Amino acid sequence: MATFWQRLLGSAPNAPHLTTEAPALAGALAALGADMHSHLLPGLDDGAATLDDSLALLRELRTLGLQRLVLTPHIMGDFYKNTPDGIRAALAQLREAATAAGLGDVALECAAEYYLDEFLGRKLANGTEMLTFGGAKRYLLFETSYMNEPLNLHEIIFELQAQGYRPVLAHPERYTYLYGRFADIEKLRRDYGVLLQINLNSLAGYYSPAAQKVAEQLIDAQLVDFVGTDTHHLRHTATLGRKTVAAPYFRRLMELPLLNKTL
Repeated sequence: MATFWQRLLGSAPNAPHLTTEAPALAGALAALGADMHSHLLPGLDDGAATLDDSLALLRELRTLGLQRLVLTPHIMGDFYKNTPDGIRAALAQLREAATAAGLGDVALECAAEYYLDEFLGRKLANGTEMLTFGGAKRYLLFETSYMNEPLNLHEIIFELQAQGYRPVLAHPERYTYLYGRFADIEKLRRDYGVLLQINLNSLAGYYSPAAQKVAEQLIDAQLVDFVGTDTHHLRHTATLGRKTVAAPYFRRLMELPLLNKTL
């Protein structure tokens, strides 16, 4: 049977990872304090598949210095049919396992990453419970198609706000339909009140050079409200520890008044 490292990285069982290869970078994200976008809850989406996977990822994020994690599994139409009750049950399971593994000093919370589709509109229309983070601030993380601009984007944003949510757009730097339309991203934040969250690994070009460029533009324009690791697997945490914290824009990002520090 393939080991955890072999399944995730296709490499030898003794493949190096953050805690053994780059101890000097331990604590590099401590100033951030909290990560508000990750996929560590086991078996709910395309992130951690098992509880052991979740603990391995939690251990890496803890080594990087994060003290609080908001775990945000996908909720997406008929594909990821996660519910608040199911997500909370997975959170309770992970909390118990983390304490037993000596990782209980990391505060674990849950929310969700909602995909903007017709099902999200139905949830809002029906008054379905939505998972948020930030306590009474009711931040709600959502994403869209990477390639196709949603026709009802502004309508959904308006409805979210009308119901008292504060919409947070996940990784705007990754939406190809917004490439070359930086003014439209600015407008979402300035005119529509949408908070913007970029992925840390975008600074290292992990997703694409284009995504890196947009992330850097957002930092230069001081339009970044939150940052997230968007951790799904050990390739993400390895990139965080080896490349992202050494990226030219990492320090500039950390100098912004990020809302992560208020969670």
